Amino acid sequence: MNADIQFLKDLQQQMQWEDENDYDSQASPRFWVIMDSRVVPANEDYDNGFDAHFHNDGDHTEFCNFDELKEFIEEYYSDEVESEEYLQELLNDETKDFDTLWTYIENNMNDDGFFSKVFSKREEFIVQSTMFLTKEEAKSHLELNHYHYTKTAHTYAMTAWRAPKVERLLNILMSFDWDSVQLKEGVLNDKS
Repeated sequence: MNADIQFLKDLQQQMQWEDENDYDSQASPRFWVIMDSRVVPANEDYDNGFDAHFHNDGDHTEFCNFDELKEFIEEYYSDEVESEEYLQELLNDETKDFDTLWTYIENNMNDDGFFSKVFSKREEFIVQSTMFLTKEEAKSHLELNHYHYTKTAHTYAMTAWRAPKVERLLNILMSFDWDSVQLKEGVLNDKS
């Protein structure tokens, strides 16, 4: 059997199965994308959020915990670490007090203004250039390309709302009898 016909039959089978079992409560015609999250500045008066801590000298580094901040300071500010006894104490503090270490850095190591704290929130967004006909394909893409996404990335079903050509194409893919098609001289022809 022609590989293209087999591909269409397999696609149809997967789409039909997902239409009945794994459609994420999304109306047809549906397709899947990747939904991820990012940290963006927020308004303290209106948003639920958190303080995000950064070092930005052209290379942007975010610190989410004590160990990340400690590692960065030890690597990029080794001269200050060697010469400042109190900084050494903070870096080796068993309580791993992020706020105390951050306050010291802001007050004593921030002459260039590279360290900053910004009130932020986490927001979800649809990743550009992602569109999949089946959830299975979207999941596979996410597994194979996980290093491009955050840990919160997931598949997300969407409806091609008021898109009659998309709806028609998906209906054809889901209902057409692919066994009625045969290949003649490199061209697909319908037997009927």
